[in-house]
Amino acid sequence: MKYVIIGVSCLVLILLFVFGSSYYRGQQAEKFGFMAQENASTFVREHSQTLGSDEAKVYIVEFMDPACETCAAFSPFVKQIMDANPGKIKLVLRYAPFHDGADYFVKILEAAKLQGKYWETLDIMFKSQPYWASHHSPKPQLIWQFLLNTDLDVEKIRKDMTDPAIVKIIEQDLADAKTLDVRKTPGFFVNGKPLQIFGYQQLQELIESEIKANYPN
Repeated sequence: MKYVIIGVSCLVLILLFVFGSSYYRGQQAEKFGFMAQENASTFVREHSQTLGSDEAKVYIVEFMDPACETCAAFSPFVKQIMDANPGKIKLVLRYAPFHDGADYFVKILEAAKLQGKYWETLDIMFKSQPYWASHHSPKPQLIWQFLLNTDLDVEKIRKDMTDPAIVKIIEQDLADAKTLDVRKTPGFFVNGKPLQIFGYQQLQELIESEIKANYPN
């Protein structure tokens, strides 16, 4: 009888723990939304560059390649949607440098981040892309002539981009891209939901559906 009571007590404690954990996760999910999910780190890493409010409930996670023409085309489109919904959207950029030599530009971006010039550098890359990102004969060294016309410390970037830690960032992002079955860029996820059919309108509809779900009033 004694062992039965002990067994029942243990079972009750286990059930209470499971219920309590489930309730806590539910509360966290309600409070923090997408970022409370257990697999959220696959989408957003500590090193990930972000744009937008930390209080935002809608996360756009984009796996991008600086040498990707479509990534360059979608960049202003995403920012327009963010501007139209102030404080509600957070953009998270992840790397998927699928083009030959594209990791070279990722290293420049990460080095520019140390100077607080990440987004400015990315804009320069996208605007100058036709000059250096030819699919048949890319000329990565040409990017420097465009960076020289800015207030970036170019020599520091040349030094900082050799940091082995950046290689680990690229490797982690590529591993996460593989886990999420990202095969081409840009690869979009909105609050963890993949963009099933690629296109401007489809992305806008997915973002707006998440905004309505998370900001019902």
